Amino acid sequence: MAALATKQSPLLMLSSLLLLIGVSTGSFYDNFDITWGNGRANIFESGQLLTCTLDKISGSGFQSKKEYLFGKIDMKMKLVTGNSAGTVTAYYLSSKGETWDEIDFEFLGNVTGQPYVLHTNVFTGGKGNREMQFYLWFDPTADFHTYTVLWNPLNIIFLVDGIPIRVFKNNEAHGVAYPKSQPMKIYSSLWEADDWATQGGRVKTDWNNAPFSAFYRSFSDVDCCSRTSVWNWVTCNANSNSWMWTTLNPNQVGQMKWVQDEYMIYNYCTDYKRFPQGLPTECNLG
Repeated sequence: MAALATKQSPLLMLSSLLLLIGVSTGSFYDNFDITWGNGRANIFESGQLLTCTLDKISGSGFQSKKEYLFGKIDMKMKLVTGNSAGTVTAYYLSSKGETWDEIDFEFLGNVTGQPYVLHTNVFTGGKGNREMQFYLWFDPTADFHTYTVLWNPLNIIFLVDGIPIRVFKNNEAHGVAYPKSQPMKIYSSLWEADDWATQGGRVKTDWNNAPFSAFYRSFSDVDCCSRTSVWNWVTCNANSNSWMWTTLNPNQVGQMKWVQDEYMIYNYCTDYKRFPQGLPTECNLG
């Protein structure tokens, strides 16, 4: 099968699949299927608002109709208010199978007045262990904020309200696996994980506060390569100035340094106790 068709760059040969340009904004009816929760996830406002709820019986979740192989994916989210201890709101891309790839945002709830933890991770070939965690510089329960994954052949950039918080670079030349050939769907769910989610599991879910709810708006995948059917791949119309070749500019590098200096609370690349035989290769590549 042919590779991505655009300017003749060797990076385009990263994928052996043909890609379909996906252009969609807004409607959750058009872009997502509610997959579990027995009525606890719902779409309102003519497809412009989706809610997931969690009670003592069950959480809920949804997934995209499309699969993506590279793209800029935006979602506005408002998280569970009040005492959200023990709850996890997950928003991520993932492929299938035992050697899956995955790009994670997970929001770990906390007791009233204590900050959420934003947990990020990247899996390649079924292996993760690349966690970085952050506090946010705003209250994510008071209003909607935009959470973005920009995934292209050069890097994966995690952004919050347009500010980069983390980059995972393509370091295949140094033997580091990189997601490049497995299409991924978007998944999101609200579920209970009080054995580990809040303060290492020390704080449990207070079901007196149930049902818990998370809210979603303004989904966008205008800049992406996707498919709705395994029979329907076409090329991406990308060029050297598009999202397909975006890396951080100097201003964004400064923004990310500010976030990581002020708000990052865990970085696998500095956890020498966890990796006594040496940090993962990418941690030493800058």
